[in-house]
Amino acid sequence: MSRAYTDSSSVAKAYDNWTNDALLERLWGDHIHLGHYGEPPQRRDFRQAKIDFVDALVRWSGLDQLAPGSRLLDVGCGIGGSSRILAARYGFDVLGISISPAQIARAQALTPAELAPRCRFAVMDALNLELPDGSFDAVWSVEACPHMADKQRYADELLRMLRPGGRLAVADWNRRDPAAGAMGRRERWVMRQLLDNWAHPEFASIEGLSRNLQASSQGAAIQIETGDWSKATLPSWIDSILEGVRRPAAVLGLGPRGVILGLREIPTILLMHWAFASGLMRFGVFRGQKPA
Repeated sequence: MSRAYTDSSSVAKAYDNWTNDALLERLWGDHIHLGHYGEPPQRRDFRQAKIDFVDALVRWSGLDQLAPGSRLLDVGCGIGGSSRILAARYGFDVLGISISPAQIARAQALTPAELAPRCRFAVMDALNLELPDGSFDAVWSVEACPHMADKQRYADELLRMLRPGGRLAVADWNRRDPAAGAMGRRERWVMRQLLDNWAHPEFASIEGLSRNLQASSQGAAIQIETGDWSKATLPSWIDSILEGVRRPAAVLGLGPRGVILGLREIPTILLMHWAFASGLMRFGVFRGQKPA
């Protein structure tokens, strides 16, 4: 079955399928993004690295300076792993949104009753957020931009959500900027696999997404700062495969179908590792604060 991007419904369908398959959650836990292994990277548990990633981005972006009870929007929340960490560890009032109904249903099911009042979820398109301007003290978005066909619209919506003085924290899979060198034949082939296998229309570069955020009509006065966490997150790709060895019951518990599902993802994961290790891809982080 093809997972090439056609429109936003193809993204929703891909994530509905991944969620209903249950393999990623069984293998990687309820936080399905990459982990942070430190700089220089050090060996650690894959699931702990994911928690460490949230803590690292909170500190780097200045979200730790916000008071408990601050309102935070998690754009592309998956099954809610990072949203629950942000609510439980930092006391934020979190709204997580995803275009996938299956992800939102699962996020709600995984959220304990005591956390539910300040960790809520809704099905919503990140390019058309059905929320008033300036609704949040912070906007958080991790590994969501590759699924957005209109990068400028994505940036505009993120900045539109921030109140005066609000903080932005974005982390993204980014391609090498075209100004840094055109792709060779092998790189073009790899890039096509990375796009078509996981429902991506295109990757932005760090420089490109920074320009999108800076050019936003809502964010023209915001100074966007960027960083490159490629080295700190790189071990995630191999670890995501090794989890199948460390936790064989997660795969075998789904029967032969689980093995087939796991094997299907390995080639793309290995290509992602090669792309990030070689510099074709970079893991960018972005922060800014809206003027008060």
